[in-house]
Amino acid sequence: MGDVEIELFCTLDLVGQAPGGPDEDPAGGFAFGGWQAPLLDDVAGEQVRAAYEGTDALLLGRRTYDIFAAYWPHQDDAFGRLFNRVPKYVATRSEPDLSWAGSSRLGTDLVCEVHALRGRHEHVKVVGSLDLVQSLLAHRLFDRLDLWVHPIVLGTGKRVFAGGEVPTNLELLQPPVAGPRGAVLLRYGLLDGVPATGDMTA
Repeated sequence: MGDVEIELFCTLDLVGQAPGGPDEDPAGGFAFGGWQAPLLDDVAGEQVRAAYEGTDALLLGRRTYDIFAAYWPHQDDAFGRLFNRVPKYVATRSEPDLSWAGSSRLGTDLVCEVHALRGRHEHVKVVGSLDLVQSLLAHRLFDRLDLWVHPIVLGTGKRVFAGGEVPTNLELLQPPVAGPRGAVLLRYGLLDGVPATGDMTA
């Protein structure tokens, strides 16, 4: 059984909207598209490259798919070759143009579809796709959550945790590592059960 691994960039207040560029997701009048660019460094770049080792499928939301499909087929670097080679699965209720080679649309039952992907692939990567990520969190349909937390607060924008999550236990899989510009990689694995409570005054 393979793993579903979420790769996500966010701010200290857990905004994950449009890290890559000003036109990525302007929904709601979001004015900070491209907030990640000034905070990129070689350490974070190497962490991202390492995170994709062994990837054999991508699971994407519609918006992220459209952005990737317009860009990656024309790239011949390591990420371009990887993304162009592996199957791409798109979670959407619409009928998108899936002309990017190796792309297919998931059925309407997300839970069943993700379980089927685990049966076919070893390392399914979820990239960006914040709405899809929130659905995966709500159904506990992930095995690993990689969060690159950046040292800025925006106070506006779509957040990683938007209120539909369920009580979930996670474990830190490796010590946090910070780059020179302050981004910290937090890598968590999903655990069984729900968070326990206790009485610190006892």
